[in-house]
Amino acid sequence: MNENNSIAYTQQDGTQSDNTQSTSVYISDNLVTAQETQTQNNLLQNDENASHTTVNLQKDFVQSDGNTMQMLEKEPLESAQNPYANNTPLLQLNDLCKRYPGMGNYMSVFHMNLTILRGRIIGLLGPNGCGKTTLIKMINGLLAPTSGTVLINGMEPCPATKRVISYLPERTYLDNSMKVSQMVEYFADFYEDFSTEKAYNMLGALGISSSARLKTLSKGTKEKVQLILVMSRQADLYILDEPIAGVDPAARDYILRTIITNYNPGSTIILSTHLISDIENILDDVIFMKNGSLMLYTSVDSIRSQMGKSVDTYFREVYAC
Repeated sequence: MNENNSIAYTQQDGTQSDNTQSTSVYISDNLVTAQETQTQNNLLQNDENASHTTVNLQKDFVQSDGNTMQMLEKEPLESAQNPYANNTPLLQLNDLCKRYPGMGNYMSVFHMNLTILRGRIIGLLGPNGCGKTTLIKMINGLLAPTSGTVLINGMEPCPATKRVISYLPERTYLDNSMKVSQMVEYFADFYEDFSTEKAYNMLGALGISSSARLKTLSKGTKEKVQLILVMSRQADLYILDEPIAGVDPAARDYILRTIITNYNPGSTIILSTHLISDIENILDDVIFMKNGSLMLYTSVDSIRSQMGKSVDTYFREVYAC
């Protein structure tokens, strides 16, 4: 595609809104493209902070403010060593949109196109209200898209895809009247890929009694139990919405180790959080969202090597108020 082309969002009355921003989007290690990312808000164009610079992180150059081109060395592709790289994409979003009733023309997710392969740990990042949780719910089949499609292993969300995804929602959904051991039994009965042994090992490591009733546990401990149940499955795709938000700092390292050691190499984890500095070291890639739009999908190594900044520092610059 011609990188100089500009896409304008066509409104219902046939007029065009010039709310667009040119952003290079990294799709995967073996699917590198540059595309014009549509946005809904002139704030993205008028942002005086780091986001005003067009950064082609996955191509062989970076464009500076003065339109001078600095050549960069391309990073080696990992797909040659990835046995899953040539299979059907694990997750594919095609022109995905979500508009809630009563929100006028504003879309919580706005024409999102994304392809995610296996074997990656991906941070889904953005400010409150940018559409992260809405996107997660559509992937899990909990919300129907207004338009566009979600494909998991080539299938739209259905009972079969629920066997592929292990989902940790932002809020606790466990039955407070049940004991921890009963929840373990419930998950083991419901999911064929659930490992009871793994669940009890993690409960023991965190000092959580399996005989305790959930209503007697603190909010943070309930979240630990819920994360343990989710990570005790052998799923293809783990989607974790704020997995460490209510967890004390002393337990975060263990939780993160649990996340990276309890999934198979062919699986992918999508992890949504605001605690970027805590999780940055385990991430392979990051997705930046703003106003329902995809701003950037690139590797963590690209941000560090080409921008000379940590993901946390770059995030603060991009989203500075």
